[in-house]
This record gives sequence, structure tokens and C-alpha cells, in this order.
Amino acid sequence: MNIGIDRIDFYTPNQYVDLVDLAKRRDVDPDKFTIGIGQEKMGLPLISQDAVTMAAMAADKILDEATKKDIELLIIGTESGVDESKAASLFVRDLIGLPKTVRAFEIKEACYGATAGIQMAYNFVAQNPEKSALVISSDIARYGLNTPGEVTQGAGAVAMLIKAEPKILALQNDSVFMSENVGDFWRPTFSKYAFARGKFSNEVYIRFFDELYDAYFEKNNTTIDDLSAILFHIPYSKMGKKALQSVENKVDEAKYHELMQRYESSILLSKSIGNLYTGSLYLGLISYLENAEDLKTDDQIMLFSYGSGSMGEIFTGKLQPGYKENLNQEQHLKELAERRKLSVDEYETEFKKEIEIVDGDWFIGNLTNEKYYLEQIKENERIYKSL
Repeated sequence: MNIGIDRIDFYTPNQYVDLVDLAKRRDVDPDKFTIGIGQEKMGLPLISQDAVTMAAMAADKILDEATKKDIELLIIGTESGVDESKAASLFVRDLIGLPKTVRAFEIKEACYGATAGIQMAYNFVAQNPEKSALVISSDIARYGLNTPGEVTQGAGAVAMLIKAEPKILALQNDSVFMSENVGDFWRPTFSKYAFARGKFSNEVYIRFFDELYDAYFEKNNTTIDDLSAILFHIPYSKMGKKALQSVENKVDEAKYHELMQRYESSILLSKSIGNLYTGSLYLGLISYLENAEDLKTDDQIMLFSYGSGSMGEIFTGKLQPGYKENLNQEQHLKELAERRKLSVDEYETEFKKEIEIVDGDWFIGNLTNEKYYLEQIKENERIYKSL
């Protein structure tokens, strides 16, 4: 029995800032952002949007009433949770209308949370093959204005339906993984911004990939020639490229060129949207499937998931017949083209806005005209609405 990703889609806010404009305002050579970091645009949410509303928006794109009836597991991977106790998945379950007979919870381990959710969903479906699981990554990456990490911000969610006999990608249950207590990136409960040791974090990321890459082939008795592509967690597109470059001396020239070419297909969406934290790897998967050429049924794709702090995992999946029919490339291009471009002044003004709770209450309203939104804070409780 195959188990894997049956449906997948993403959501990102309907406004962005152009990083060339931002570079000029910051008195930085634009090439530092567009080439050195590898990013072009950066999505920005309004204050009526958060990890809950974006998760619901992404999920809504892959679900119908018949599909909802078979879901018995809902997992949200996020490091942008809205409550220190209550899981974002409970709000989302209510908004998108899943049945009450759903096990719903939230996973946190930096950018690894969604991958943990997928592995749990795989095991759930293996035990309950007639049922399915909904796994959503949803995050807002924030480092502050005019900070070293500013250019690697972003926002969005990726929703994935995990079930038996999937239409897109059959997971191979061949994972290798490792964890260490590493101080490369963290966000204490008192801070709305993350702290990072950027250069050190890059080094840990590449080291985790190198160790897991070798461990994967040793465990599974396979070679790089069995793979059609390697996809990466990409908080910014140049980061995955650096990791891929680390295997150049381990493969022949033609294979390395193929892997690099296909990597370029996987970063097109990320370059235009920004950092999705837990969703970055899976946004890369969508980008790859929609943009890479000459893909074939049973192509085996390696995925490297990394969450600072640190947790890493490599696993693979095989493309299923007719996978392309279950993607939405034309709609994605339309949505991205219709986003509102913010001036740098508008971006900075929007970024500085905060919910100001007075006596436990604050009315926000639907600032986005999107289907799901945070309407108000009432007696310190978040109240979400849908159109």
C-alpha cells in the first residue's frame, strides 16, 4: 500500500515588497539580496492574518465536503503559534468545518514541524488506510526592520492531504534523521522576533545535510543515480544551493548538473514569496513539480528537512501517475501576479502595526477581504470569522 501526498497547495498574503526597492532604501547593492541571498519578493501579512487564518486559507484550496468526511487527523506545524496553550489546529478545524471526530494538535520544532506532522500522518494512515490526515505548515517569518535577517522574512502556509494511494507523491518510508541541542536560532517566549547566529546556522544546516545524505545511502543501499532531484528546506534560496554544492565531489559532473538544474526549478516560488519556515521545503516541492521539465512517473525525489535548534531528516517520495493533473500552476501564477506591491514606506508602516489590546479586547475586522480572518480579541480570546 502506498501512502503519501494526495493533494497539496499553498497560500501567501496578497501583498509583497520588492527586495530591489528594499535594498535601495537600505543603501545596499540589490545584487546582495537577489543574487547573494537569492530572493526577489517578500510576502507580508496584515494584522487580521496569522498562522491560523493562513492555514485555513491553504487547507480550503485542497478540500471539499467529501474529502473532509474522511479526515481523522489534523496537524499544524508552526513556530508562529497564536497561543502558548491552545493549538492552532483547533481554530482551523472550526473554520474549515472538519468533523468533531478529528484528533487535532500543533507541533513545534522550528522549521521541522510540518515534516514531523507528515511522518505521524503516514503512520496514522498505515493503521487506518480508509482514513486520511491533513497536515498544514503555517508561519510568519519576522526578524525586524533593517536587521540582518530582514531580507529572509516572509509569510504563508502549505496544506497537504496524506492518504493511501496518493495522487501526487508516494512516500518511501526510508527516513534517516538526527537531532542535537544547537544554539543556531531560537525565539524565547518574551520575544516576537527570533534570534539567530546566521553564519553558524548555515554551517549546522550543511553539516546536518552532509551527514544525513551519507547515512541515507548507507541505510537504504542505494545511490544518487536512483534520485531525480534533491529538494531542501529553503528559508532563502541560496541556502539550499550551498548544501547541494557540498555534494559536487560525490557525484559525476552530468548528475550534478542535473541536480542543480532541477534545484533551480524548486526555488522559483520561494524567491517570489519569501521564508515560510515550516512550509519552505513543501513550497519548494510544489515549485519543483510545477516547473521542472521531463519529470516521469516513479521519479524518486529526496527531501531534506531542517529545523534549527536542531532537527534534520532526509526522506524520499516517488511521483505518481497523473500528478500534474492535481496541481494548480495556472492559478498560482494568477494569484502571485495579482498581489499588491507595497512601497517600502507602506511595508514599514504595515510591519509596525500591532494589535493593541485594551482591557482584554480589540476589534480588528476583515482587513483583507479574504475568506478567513482574525476579527477581534475579546476577553483576551482570539475570535476568528469566515465570509
